[in-house]
Amino acid sequence: MRAALVQLTVTDDPEENLPVTLGHVRAAAAAGAEVVLTPECTNALSSSREHQRRILRHEEEDATLAALREEAARAGIWLLAGSLGLRTHEADGRFANRSFLIGPDGAVAARYDKIHMFDVNVSETEVYRESAAYRPGAAAVLAQAGEAAVGMTVCYDLRFPHLYRRLAQAGAQILTVPAAFNHLTGAAHWEVLLRARAIETGCFVLAPAQTGFHAEAHGNGRRTHGHSLAVAPWGEILADAGTEPGVTLVDLDLAEVARARHRVPSLGHDRPFDGP
Repeated sequence: MRAALVQLTVTDDPEENLPVTLGHVRAAAAAGAEVVLTPECTNALSSSREHQRRILRHEEEDATLAALREEAARAGIWLLAGSLGLRTHEADGRFANRSFLIGPDGAVAARYDKIHMFDVNVSETEVYRESAAYRPGAAAVLAQAGEAAVGMTVCYDLRFPHLYRRLAQAGAQILTVPAAFNHLTGAAHWEVLLRARAIETGCFVLAPAQTGFHAEAHGNGRRTHGHSLAVAPWGEILADAGTEPGVTLVDLDLAEVARARHRVPSLGHDRPFDGP
């Protein structure tokens, strides 16, 4: 299976971002990718809640999702729209951070709403409260993309290994981690966490990322780490996209999943214990 990681530097304008994203998806398909993955916040990245209320749409009205579905069908590829910010019908008005797996027929094969919200104090000047604007999901999602079983996650989920273990024990062979990882925490933790999740589960980990400075007409902007990664089930880094936007190709042999799990069958070694 040939996969393509799309690395983006989106702005807070979905109409500006969409043609760039589609260009990368088309380039990936032309290079033989059977599955193409985009990062978290593919439609837009904004720090302004007021601006988010203006630009975000419900799923059935979102132009980015509609265009990506059309492109997947045109190219005959599996396409993971890493995540889109979307309006919901929740009474409190909070949005959803939703990942979509789109099939070669253009239909949505699976949806996953990010479970863990990025509520952190990175530094004195960088404080994030994702839960103030987005409501968390409540269900893990395992989907089938052709011959591959895919466990869907998003960004901050990466710090919660029990989610990945559950997905692997349910049959996942590939774990997707689309992200807009902070540039400070990314430099410290991104690679080691992704490699750990691959080693712990014996899965391929595919992590398309946002990169660079994200200009905002209606906010302060922010920096993300880049370095979209593909990691093998034994923990080797198969591809690193660096810090420039673009497409990174990687070939996956799903038989490596079974080989890694045969060598260290830890997924079947859980034992009950007391405490603490």
